Amino acid sequence: MGVDGRLRAVVGLAQAMAAACAPRDSVRAAARGARVALDGSFAAISAWERERGRLRVLVNEGERRTGEEEFPEDESYPVHDFPEITEFLHERWAGGGGPHAWVESAVGNRPGRRGEALRRRGRATCVVAPIVLSGRAWGELYVARDEGLPDFDEDDAEFATVLAAVVAAGLAQNERLAEARRLAFTDPLTGLANRRAVDMRLDEALEEHRRTGVVVSLVVCDLNGLKKVNDTLGHAMGDRLLERFGSVLSLCGAMLPGALVARLGGDEFCLLGVGPTADEVVRVTEELCTRAAELELGEGVACGVASTGDPIGLVKSSRRLFRLADAAQYKAKAARSAKPVVAGRDTAVVRLADAAAQEAPGERRRFRGRG
Repeated sequence: MGVDGRLRAVVGLAQAMAAACAPRDSVRAAARGARVALDGSFAAISAWERERGRLRVLVNEGERRTGEEEFPEDESYPVHDFPEITEFLHERWAGGGGPHAWVESAVGNRPGRRGEALRRRGRATCVVAPIVLSGRAWGELYVARDEGLPDFDEDDAEFATVLAAVVAAGLAQNERLAEARRLAFTDPLTGLANRRAVDMRLDEALEEHRRTGVVVSLVVCDLNGLKKVNDTLGHAMGDRLLERFGSVLSLCGAMLPGALVARLGGDEFCLLGVGPTADEVVRVTEELCTRAAELELGEGVACGVASTGDPIGLVKSSRRLFRLADAAQYKAKAARSAKPVVAGRDTAVVRLADAAAQEAPGERRRFRGRG
């Protein structure tokens, strides 16, 4: 491949990573682009997990051998089996050079197990390029050629260094986008999901309910006593109460597989369950009320439950489920109930929610202050 061909390969690699819709697609596009650019038979991208002292393979692309899955669940190698990692990513780099790729051969004598791995898998040569993000070694790009093909040389190593830099730029962009998405759907104080995340997941869940009949349950929680804590102890202690309750909600939500726990805003939280029965959701909500009452701050929590597993009528939209859960929560708060109020099991709640819908059609009705 000439200079023009290599330039096109670099551009193609960058474009493929940019077009990827998910992190898995991005690393696969990176491995494939690098393999094609270097005329390789096989390529892999691995991440260096320092805390575990290992290289974890994220993707295997190209002509895979037995045991090489495209996206392995747990294919990893101890770093001490590959001492060149520390040599090239630390000693030579720290000595004033830049991160630079190198070539290994099945007949070479470099310390480590690269040559052994090449021979075992019927490959003749490989080029290994460090991937560096934000000034730190992140992992490596590995491209190999099968026996019978020309060996990689120093020119290939130079080109692999360039490819690894392009891959690093693509991974960095993906990480920034992932962080932006996380922030867009996360409450910054508690780390729970936010209202936007709940709305999206609830719409999806109700669509699944219409298709398959899966039970969808919504718990709306109003934290009691937050204003009193803010007024008497300060907002820092109020934030502490919100964080502590968020942790309790997260703990209880984990009792329901796949549940989403969120802070809707202010002192209002929710739990969204998809799949578990209404009875299971009510049981977990009772546990939540008990644990919230034991917090060192605040005055417990008022919880309302609305579930398609209870006799609440047809749920055509997320707004109705929210109105029902709101109405149940309003009744629990007004009665200072230590247990959740459940729409459908308390028929007055359904009447209250549907009456509110007539007053303000198309909106989620808030019940605070209603007599």
